[in-house]
Amino acid sequence: MKYRFNGIKTDIDVPMSALPGITAKKLGIAADTFRDFEVRRKSVDARKKPYIQFVYTVDFVTDKKLRIPKKFAKDISTVDEAAAAAAVMPPDPGDEPLETRPVVVGAGPCGLFAGLELAKAGYRPLIIERGPAMDGRVEAVEKFRKDRVLDPEANMLFGEGGAGTFSDGKLTTGIRDDLIREVLKEFRDAGAGEDIMYLAKPHIGTDVLRKVIVEIRNKIISLGGEVLFDTRLESFEVSGGRLSAINIIRKGSGNNERIETGALILAIGHSARDTFAMVNGTGLDMQQKPFSIGVRIEHPQSLIDASQYGAENVGKLPAANYKVNYKASNGRGVYSFCMCPGGEVVVCSTKDGELCVNGMSNRMRDSGTANSGILCDVRTSDFGSDDVLAGVRFQEKYERLAFVNGGSDFTPPRCNMEDFLSAEEAGAGSGESKTAAEKVCASLPDFASEAIREAIPAFARKIHGYDDPAAVITAVETRSSSPVRILRGENGESNIKGIYPAGEGAGYAGGITSAACDGIRAAWHIIGRFSQPEA
Repeated sequence: MKYRFNGIKTDIDVPMSALPGITAKKLGIAADTFRDFEVRRKSVDARKKPYIQFVYTVDFVTDKKLRIPKKFAKDISTVDEAAAAAAVMPPDPGDEPLETRPVVVGAGPCGLFAGLELAKAGYRPLIIERGPAMDGRVEAVEKFRKDRVLDPEANMLFGEGGAGTFSDGKLTTGIRDDLIREVLKEFRDAGAGEDIMYLAKPHIGTDVLRKVIVEIRNKIISLGGEVLFDTRLESFEVSGGRLSAINIIRKGSGNNERIETGALILAIGHSARDTFAMVNGTGLDMQQKPFSIGVRIEHPQSLIDASQYGAENVGKLPAANYKVNYKASNGRGVYSFCMCPGGEVVVCSTKDGELCVNGMSNRMRDSGTANSGILCDVRTSDFGSDDVLAGVRFQEKYERLAFVNGGSDFTPPRCNMEDFLSAEEAGAGSGESKTAAEKVCASLPDFASEAIREAIPAFARKIHGYDDPAAVITAVETRSSSPVRILRGENGESNIKGIYPAGEGAGYAGGITSAACDGIRAAWHIIGRFSQPEA
């Protein structure tokens, strides 16, 4: 019988190797009766600072009939292994003929995992990605960071691996899906590290994730898939309400190439604005979607560690993160997003004349600086238009303001906390006469700068020192999620038959793990409907 034991607590200096013995002692049995002992989850309980403990969930198999002590009755349950396996089993291939192999547009986590699932099932997918393969993308990003020369097709957001590759590689998610563990296994097997399988807040780190993504791509190819980089989707061909072909342009060619396909997963990511316009013009049903806008706030990592763990424990535990939220008097929600312990703030623009920022961390999270997006909700009523792409225009407006307010050279507007909290409202706009703090505020809608400044003292009551006068505020963060949703039915299909919108860009995911899960399920829709294409 397989059991799951929740809530096993240890001091932070107790190694994980001691868990079988600790578990056995609690149950009054010998540790050698366990088989397949596995740590499923490890988290930190810091509610009683400075006394901090690790909290574990473990799985184990034993042939010995357990007499569960009453005090642990609510913490121990049996695991139905057959049901768990069935929940992540792909469907049997369908019987509708698929004369051409399926196409996946986008090589972010959604597209890669969709492609991997199709390849495993023998469907030989073709993945097209507008940006370059990893080596070329890293080169372009490094050139931009050094010389501020932007390649609109190769940057922090476009290229192999998608936007998350140059972030923190966070694998946390708010969704509940049996596929999450399968996604983690693929990342682990590709070199992400065993700890992602059990840490409550797993992350890979951008330095390691770059290598992991390439391993996943190579696995797809080894299973019969193909990946075309520097290849942009230009248009769909639709006949009788059904997809019949796509037109692509490869970088440097300038010529359209036609690819026949009757099944396509549209995994374009949240920043493919030109593709949003093309999709809208083709007639796919779309709608506006709310998103968020805000700033990045940087603190010394030691300040966050001391607040979260207690000063006595700084250096004894991994770099601490935090999660905060606040409801402002103007009705807006303000919250932390993509908090990056031991990271840095980076410019992630995709177009000249527009500036947006994000956070990034390497595996070790050892920069000494913590940063997080502090965002304010943006509603569709703020867009000022019923146009489905009005949210895109809203993002572009504030990215253009941030570009000018930062000096028109991809230097982001930046100020310290003291000046930000005391700045007079400058109104959205730009001007040489504005102070640094006014330029930060002017790169945001008034409702956002007001709400964020009101939220800071509330956050400081939860995280001691959060309102540190020297903390750095950087504008503007606009790309937390897609400003549109491409509608789909219960079978995952859009109103144009054969097109399956998926992932962040389509408005159905938020982060690496949820996007990957959505990609797998999109692939399952194709597998369950169509037979394998002939070689």
